[in-house]
Amino acid sequence: MAAAVTLHLLAAVVWVGGMFFAHMALRIAVGDLEPPVRLALMARTLGLFFNWVWMGIIILLVTGIFMIGIMGGFGAMPTYVLIMFIVGVAMMLIFMHIYFGPFKRLKAGVAASDTQSAAKAMGQVRTLVTLNLVLGLLTIVIAKGFKFL
Repeated sequence: MAAAVTLHLLAAVVWVGGMFFAHMALRIAVGDLEPPVRLALMARTLGLFFNWVWMGIIILLVTGIFMIGIMGGFGAMPTYVLIMFIVGVAMMLIFMHIYFGPFKRLKAGVAASDTQSAAKAMGQVRTLVTLNLVLGLLTIVIAKGFKFL
């Protein structure tokens, strides 16, 4: 169980921490770059980060379901664990939408030197990553806050 908890926590830290960095530091740091350069940099950076997110999702699902099984299944889970599971699945679905929708359009716009469509897609990515960041931070608060109540 300790290994599952550790892997689960590390996967969550990589995902949520990466979103925090991208939104609160990288986005601001590249703001002065010319749009074609900025969009290409963001597309490349997000592509590398999203590989880690895919790995994190697999680890979170495997370890999360394993821990739920150890706890006696969904019926035996404390409410806060059920909430974490639901929010986590919602985050995964939002990520998949980002990856196969706006991020795919961002990469296509960058490849075609279509700055306008790339910028529109990047705006959609930013909005959805912000939503996922808020959900991820909320899940961390639920995980640690409710555990001690």
